[in-house]
Amino acid sequence: MLLSANLNQQPWNSAIPTLILLKKCKTLNEINQIHARLLTTGFMKDTFLTTKIILSLSTSLHAPLIEFARCIFFRHHAFEFNEKEEEKDPFLWNAVIKTYSHGRNPKKALWLFSSMLENGAFVDKFTLSLVLKACSRVGLVKEGMQIHGLLKKFEFGSDLFLQNCLISLYVKCGCLVYARQMFDRMSKRDSVSYNSLIDGYVKGGRIDLARVVFDCIPVEERNLISWNSLISGYAQSEDGILVAWQLFVKMPDRDLISWNLMIDGCLKCGRMKDAQGLFDRMPNRDIVSWANMIDGHAKKGSVDIARNLFDEMPERDVVACNAMMGGYVQNGYCMEALSIFYGMQSEGNFFPDNATLLIALSAIAQLGHIEKGVAIHCYLEENGFSLDGRLGVALIDMYSKCGSIKTAMMIFEDIKEKSVDHWNAIIGGLAIHGLGELAFDFLMDMERMCVEPDDITFIGLLNACGHAGLVKEGMMCFELMRRVHKVEPKLQHYGCMVDILGRAGHIEEAKQLVDEMPIEPNDVIWRSLLSACRTHESFNVGQLVAENLIRLDSSSSSSYVLVSNTYAGLGKWNDVRKVRAMMKEKSLKKIPGCSWIELEGLVHEFFVQDKSHPQVREIYSTLDCQPMSNSELSYCKNYD
Repeated sequence: MLLSANLNQQPWNSAIPTLILLKKCKTLNEINQIHARLLTTGFMKDTFLTTKIILSLSTSLHAPLIEFARCIFFRHHAFEFNEKEEEKDPFLWNAVIKTYSHGRNPKKALWLFSSMLENGAFVDKFTLSLVLKACSRVGLVKEGMQIHGLLKKFEFGSDLFLQNCLISLYVKCGCLVYARQMFDRMSKRDSVSYNSLIDGYVKGGRIDLARVVFDCIPVEERNLISWNSLISGYAQSEDGILVAWQLFVKMPDRDLISWNLMIDGCLKCGRMKDAQGLFDRMPNRDIVSWANMIDGHAKKGSVDIARNLFDEMPERDVVACNAMMGGYVQNGYCMEALSIFYGMQSEGNFFPDNATLLIALSAIAQLGHIEKGVAIHCYLEENGFSLDGRLGVALIDMYSKCGSIKTAMMIFEDIKEKSVDHWNAIIGGLAIHGLGELAFDFLMDMERMCVEPDDITFIGLLNACGHAGLVKEGMMCFELMRRVHKVEPKLQHYGCMVDILGRAGHIEEAKQLVDEMPIEPNDVIWRSLLSACRTHESFNVGQLVAENLIRLDSSSSSSYVLVSNTYAGLGKWNDVRKVRAMMKEKSLKKIPGCSWIELEGLVHEFFVQDKSHPQVREIYSTLDCQPMSNSELSYCKNYD
């Protein structure tokens, strides 16, 4: 108990020790003990002490202490009527309003401000700046405009600080026209005025107007923030990166943000060499610099370079680890991504965040390591992570892809606040498991619960219908998507429909759908149709489809192999030789089939006719002992 440990010191004889003791409280129980003693000793009637408590605790990082400060304020100060001018000072009101405007409930700041006016308390410019801050944070533009109107009734209404707060409000609420009107009417401006408007235009995609404002800034008001804001706008597009570079060269001074903005812009525009050059010339680097380069190299497929950078970092944080993990997963190195994840946990220097866990779950889903997924699920529960957002979606997806659709459905049912992404994840999982009818039922449930499906929902549904052979249900989903939910079909939707019709042997209908598509079909759709033609021996349609696929000049070896096999089925050996010649000219090789198997925590990879495994002799020896048909024997080559 807090009090029993301090009774011998008798801190209740003066206000100062009590205040010191209060600051050390972290729980509601400890605060209640001191509150009880304040009441029994009569200190609660000491206005000086209660004022000190409010001012001291209102800036605390602990929520119970902030609540206690508010409680003292409302019970002993807020509604006291004072005739003396000096006792109408708003400093206590401002302290409590700030706990709301900068805290978790900004709307409450407006309520308290209204109470302040009703009780005749004085209002100063700090009061109004706090209320405008609250409006900015939650996008209350109408209430902000009311405060704007109120400002005109006060003598300090034209104060530069408050006018800048109004510009910031309108910019954050997306009302750039009002922000510009406010800016144009100001009799005096400073760097904050210019930079706020430039930032608004940049984030609103109006880099042209941002440049006009930038060019109007007096030389003495133009600072690093001005330059960096404009550079960030230009560096977002391939057309603007050259302008950003020109600005970067002209800058009188540069900071880390300037360098990082240019590196990030070059990476987004695919200028890897320029980004590397900037990185090499930087006078100083921070974690953001390293993380950007790691992410850039990984996205280009240069995983080894990214890993070298990662290893060279003088210090790492969660963002850098996430960049390396994400790069590994994107390039198919899921085990390596998980090794970083487990390294983060074992070292204990920093803890995984939501992004880390999302990447780890994605890696596990690709590997199918359900036991590792269960461990992360337990970690989420033990550390109080919410599944209402993307983590819940990733968890459903992971269990579905690891073969446990029942667990995925249990998690889905337990999530209270389900978004369309949660529905999409479970429908996609049902599709993987061939549960088309159940997926279709989920669509009906979505409509009953007024959850509007999106284009991804229908991709999952159409896939589910395709895997389950539900032709009528698939066609119904396609029509519901277009006619009821007004979702414009994309290439993926048409591809799913071609697959549904092709699997069921409706080759003519599938070909007609492709011919009538408002979008140009890609090689994936043609391959799907051609595969269906071969399966159902529809060689007349197959020949036409093969010719279209060749005309696309695809860089995919599987397209040429499929066309070659189709011509072989038709007995057109000259065409087979032509296709093979085309593959040779383009240096395309058939990608060998590959299988994975996990044994005692190790993943073993096998390709067709592969002899690279260290235990290849034992493997083939075991295979030789298995009964095989004559056709299978041809694949068992001599491995000596």
